[in-house]
Amino acid sequence: MAGALVMFLALPWPIHAQSGAILEVGKFSAAAEGSALPNGWKPLTFKKIERHTVYKVVKDGDTVAVKAVSEAASSGLTREITINPKEYPIVQWRWKVANVFKKGDVSKKEGDDYPARIYITFAYDSSKVSFFKKAAYEAAKLAYGQYPPIGAINYIWESKAPKGTMVPNTYAEEVKMIVVESGTAGLNQWMTEERNIYEDYKKAFGEEPPLISGIAIMTDTDNTGESATAYYGDIVFKKVP
Repeated sequence: MAGALVMFLALPWPIHAQSGAILEVGKFSAAAEGSALPNGWKPLTFKKIERHTVYKVVKDGDTVAVKAVSEAASSGLTREITINPKEYPIVQWRWKVANVFKKGDVSKKEGDDYPARIYITFAYDSSKVSFFKKAAYEAAKLAYGQYPPIGAINYIWESKAPKGTMVPNTYAEEVKMIVVESGTAGLNQWMTEERNIYEDYKKAFGEEPPLISGIAIMTDTDNTGESATAYYGDIVFKKVP
């Protein structure tokens, strides 16, 4: 997805206060079947990528979910939200994938496509960057009206890399890729995933995380030129019991 991850890091993220024991950031099961956008979510597209993944709320058996169909395309759905990952460290979601890619490879730019990913961004914190990066963030604020995120974690369904693999994205070192599912095992089945985003951030970046500033779902096939179909179920953040 040439340059798209870098562009996503440059998007502004307004602040929305949240409270409660469980934060339902993606209540897709309550969305209206047939609609393109679940409540609170908006499209994420990239200027240099003309073909877009198609998202739609559908009923898959007894499950209402967001269906993504991508054919040599890329785009996502995003929600702007502020979450303290120390207070809500557990992110849980459901997804189902119909296929993986022959050319998919998290270690190569030309293989940087995933049938499904959960993309979580973190807010800019001036105490965590160098003097020169501060200047870059100030310039971005002038251009966009707000500071861009300081980094991101992608939870991905990869083609070949083993589960648990954590590597920098090939286009943007500020984006860390974590393989949650890999290969054909589990295809065409609803899978429930749970990660400790607080611990994952500390492992990925070697420091305490700032606030979460946004979340996205994305199915992209523009680098490999292949096709994918995926389903996204509800996404929640939870406190540790």
